[in-house]
Amino acid sequence: MKSFIAAGILLASAPAAIAGPYVNVETNAGWSGTQYSGQITDIHLGYEADLGDSADWYVQGGPALVGVPGEALERRWSAKSGINVSLTEKVGVYGEVSALTADEAFSNDDLNLGLKAGVKYTF
Repeated sequence: MKSFIAAGILLASAPAAIAGPYVNVETNAGWSGTQYSGQITDIHLGYEADLGDSADWYVQGGPALVGVPGEALERRWSAKSGINVSLTEKVGVYGEVSALTADEAFSNDDLNLGLKAGVKYTF
């Protein structure tokens, strides 16, 4: 696990123009008011590449550790894929599709899917 974290730190400090494989460790936690509802930590291996001068894409996946208060830590599987497109020097659009299994097994029955899209303006 320490080697994943070290690789993630080194890769995160590399210039953004370098394409290829990477490690991404990310934790998302949630609260409802002051009530902590839990967290998901993704430990992903990924690959990114350019799609010409103004776009790039990525795909990543691996185990997801799901923690809910009062319950044992649960291992699931998760993946993400996305694209970033620069429309102008200051305006870009992006989109991402994500998936998380409902349990440790790969199953289409309870696959949770997500979609993210947005516009970014740089000052």
